[in-house]
Amino acid sequence: MRPFLIEAPIKDYIWGGTKLRELFGKVSSGERLAESWELSCHPDGECIAASGEFKGMKLSEILRKHPEAMGKNCRKFSSFPVLVKLIDAKNDLSVQVHPCDEYARKYENDNGKTEMWYIIDAEPDAELVYGFKEKISKEEFRRAIEDNTLMDKVNKVPVKKGDVFFIEPGTLHAIGKGILIAEIQQSSNVTYRVYDYGRLGADGKPRQLHVEKALEVTNTEPIDHKRPVYGMELDGAVVQLLAECEYFNVNRERIIKEVQLGTDDSSFAHILVIGGSGELCADGCNIPLTMGSSVFVPAGAGSYVIKGNCDVIITAIP
Repeated sequence: MRPFLIEAPIKDYIWGGTKLRELFGKVSSGERLAESWELSCHPDGECIAASGEFKGMKLSEILRKHPEAMGKNCRKFSSFPVLVKLIDAKNDLSVQVHPCDEYARKYENDNGKTEMWYIIDAEPDAELVYGFKEKISKEEFRRAIEDNTLMDKVNKVPVKKGDVFFIEPGTLHAIGKGILIAEIQQSSNVTYRVYDYGRLGADGKPRQLHVEKALEVTNTEPIDHKRPVYGMELDGAVVQLLAECEYFNVNRERIIKEVQLGTDDSSFAHILVIGGSGELCADGCNIPLTMGSSVFVPAGAGSYVIKGNCDVIITAIP
């Protein structure tokens, strides 16, 4: 099976902006483009093949017919394991937390959510929420939610382009306004919201909070957000390992001329272009790459070359 472009579903949440349209060429009938789900087989938003022999088919349908395209490393999961997003936070996202696998499967019939963020861009003074300033009890956590003092207790972290954050289940977090992010996560849509700035949803009512479940799953001790990002310079590219865990490995490759890559039968690769332009050349196909392009490279596809001057994030399953 050859590599092919995939088209992302768009989510129009109330905090979204217009950068996904302006910078990445994403198309939506709505004014706001909050998220594009660049690699997804989740039923809440599925990608569609946009080129090649499977053009027009859902990615999940393709992989049902050709499970070998996922690779052997995906067999340990009951469903397609990852979800890759572009996120444009024009305004603050809610303060939230995600459960672990065990809790999510028991109460939500879904996976838990381990995720990572790569900061593509950030406005001056942009910041996000990452855990707590200091350890608090569950009772103090509840009280802070009820008396509207939670934001006094959370840890606010300034961010800049190129920063990386790893968010384990149980970590209280929120993306702040003015931040553009690539998010790689488990394939899950379970979020427990605990604070939403008093905003109203599309129905004119306050958006639902999930306080009791959040109290059960949140780690109320401070967490060090700093994680090493390893990098090396190769002929034609600068490579950084952004994250590795049991669910995904993520690399950023800044391609200056060209780089040869490949997939064996262990895992597919997903390529997300976050800067510049170029071309992916594989046996029998040439795929143009522009800002926002997503390419699915099936497991076992063999070697391929990316040419040009572009910045890509590559996700695979360990």
